[in-house]
Amino acid sequence: MAPDPLIYLDVDGPLIPFGLEPAHYPSFEPSPRDDENPLLARLDPSHGAWLRTLPGELVWATTWLHDANDSLCPRLGLPRLPVVDWPEPSDSDEFDARIGLHWKTRPLLDHAQGRPFAWIDDEISGVDRDWVSGEHAAPALLLRVDPRRGLTGDDYRELDEWLREPHRF
Repeated sequence: MAPDPLIYLDVDGPLIPFGLEPAHYPSFEPSPRDDENPLLARLDPSHGAWLRTLPGELVWATTWLHDANDSLCPRLGLPRLPVVDWPEPSDSDEFDARIGLHWKTRPLLDHAQGRPFAWIDDEISGVDRDWVSGEHAAPALLLRVDPRRGLTGDDYRELDEWLREPHRF
């Protein structure tokens, strides 16, 4: 039996929206402690229920790194998740930047090791989609989220539908 698809999840943008006036965003409990990122107040705990229903293996793909487990998982009712540990800068970074390839794209393909995956981020471009389709033989969904509103019910439905399509895997 094939392993479940990976679901790479960014934090800033998809789960913690930004880009509009602060008053535009509701605040959710619990309020961040003084030693926590104040933007955690924008983290809607209902994302946890949506994420738990997705058929795949959730993986943090964020610069929050392991802090995502400490700060977000308890608020979302999620267990600790695997984390993509980003590599040190390499010679390919300058080339990737010139062609418009996101700095996460190559490391995510390396991490996926040929497994199907969905990548949820607010910075995905057509260059990333083209690169993944040319370099990754397994199915991949690159879902670009509007950072001003974060993940929506429509985004979750698209993800769920894609992940459940039997012919994909």
